[in-house]
Amino acid sequence: MITNSAEKQYIELYEQCRKMIFEHSSEVMNAQRDAAFERFKANGFPTRKVERYKYTDIAKIFEPDYGLNLNRLEIPVDPYKAFKCDVPNLSTSLYFVVNDGFFPVEHRSHLPEGVVLGSLKEFATSEYYNRLAAKDADAVTDLNTMLAQDGLFVYVPKGVVVDRAIQVINILRSDVDLMVNRRVLIIVEEGAEVKFLFCDHAADDRHFLATQVIEAYVGENAKLDLYCLEETHNKSTRVSNVYIEQQANSRVNHNIITLHNGVTRNKLNLDLVGEGAECSCNGCVIADKNQHVDNNTLITHHVSHCTSNELYKYVLDDEATGAFAGRVLVKKDAQKTTSQMTNQNLTATKQARMYTQPMLEIYADDVKCAHGSTVGQLNDAALFYMQQRGISRKEARLLLQNAFINEVIDHMELEPLRDRLHYLVEKRFRGELSKCEGCKLCK
Repeated sequence: MITNSAEKQYIELYEQCRKMIFEHSSEVMNAQRDAAFERFKANGFPTRKVERYKYTDIAKIFEPDYGLNLNRLEIPVDPYKAFKCDVPNLSTSLYFVVNDGFFPVEHRSHLPEGVVLGSLKEFATSEYYNRLAAKDADAVTDLNTMLAQDGLFVYVPKGVVVDRAIQVINILRSDVDLMVNRRVLIIVEEGAEVKFLFCDHAADDRHFLATQVIEAYVGENAKLDLYCLEETHNKSTRVSNVYIEQQANSRVNHNIITLHNGVTRNKLNLDLVGEGAECSCNGCVIADKNQHVDNNTLITHHVSHCTSNELYKYVLDDEATGAFAGRVLVKKDAQKTTSQMTNQNLTATKQARMYTQPMLEIYADDVKCAHGSTVGQLNDAALFYMQQRGISRKEARLLLQNAFINEVIDHMELEPLRDRLHYLVEKRFRGELSKCEGCKLCK
């Protein structure tokens, strides 16, 4: 029986506002709510005794009483006119999600024929919606399923290659403290290719709590590139769960970059279910002050001849806290698996804390799997060497930190974004950047 206030407020909210939630969403999304509610009511939020949540206190995150826009009141802003986000030399098809709702656009971006991109509540299909997420029995995912009323839907049909990256700006906007529940469903059919750049921004100086669930289905011989860049502020809390399923000979590049935040918890579940599938998962984190960033990954090799690579790097300053827990599960039929997991971390002060837990769980006997992690500080000998050649200690620290984190960025395939991130990372280390310089509200 749930007795904690964190769970009780959401149980009572759903019971009292169920009709309102249903009225402002769709049949496909509504069909999943009650089952998610029953799971949430029975299980509640995980404690830190649960292995995948040992580094983040989820119940504490959800204790405050945030407002919710369940009645779908309109936000008086057109983001296409009021918000600018530029990545030099990168041509994108631009869309906006304001809080947790897809913002309709009158003009058509340059998308190939057959590609569908729009409001989740309008296009969601019961064949795919919540199929991956419901298997996880995760409390945050269930809460999101209970409360999410809209989000983003993307469908790329068989054989279609979307040459121009799709850029989605997630804007948090409110006059009061606000909780938003965002949902994304991506379907990439056989032989199709698409690239996404998700940028998270907080436009107002309020406390925000955002839950996000992304489900992505990647068909045979298909390719999905997913870049997620968070640049919010220290009053923002984000809990994101990503679920990806890959068919035979598919390719997935999943990249997550945290440059500015308050509290961030990212979870990735990636299932390789078709032979010859490959995934590359990269993450970089720069945190200072009292920021908290927790990345948790589970890559499951279900079948043979699949490949996975992970590289996550953190630079922590002041009293920041970082955590990385990565698990690769190789099932007994997944022979000829190749997997490499690497987590490397720098703590710039004695007060910064990093927790790292790479894991391999292997039930096949013909595999090539390795993992490793390091936690350390900048090399004093390298700092001394650079100072001896006239470089100040501050500049030497910056150059070494920059070189350390840029290894992750160099793994990213989208070249204009790589160049932009190199610039933003340097500005971040210099303390000259509070948010993405190319992104601004136009007064």
